Amino acid sequence: MANTSQSKKRARQADARTAVNKARRSRIRTFLRKVEEAIASGDQSVAAAALKTAQPELARGVTKGVLHKNTVSRKISRLASRVNGLAKTEA
Repeated sequence: MANTSQSKKRARQADARTAVNKARRSRIRTFLRKVEEAIASGDQSVAAAALKTAQPELARGVTKGVLHKNTVSRKISRLASRVNGLAKTEA
């Protein structure tokens, strides 16, 4: 339990930051879920559009410190390859 005024303030700040980060992470997961659903539907154009809207959101997660740069890079790469794979199966 925090005793000093500084440690009490730090605890309040940590709670506020945790809430903000939790909301950001949830928002990112929603965008990722939309891409996954679009890929599952098999429509390449819808999946590509969903990926295009998800990429800036993922990048924002990096700049805000919610996700690591390499994690986001890996996720975007894997999603992009899956979306591009849909085009091959349709053709």
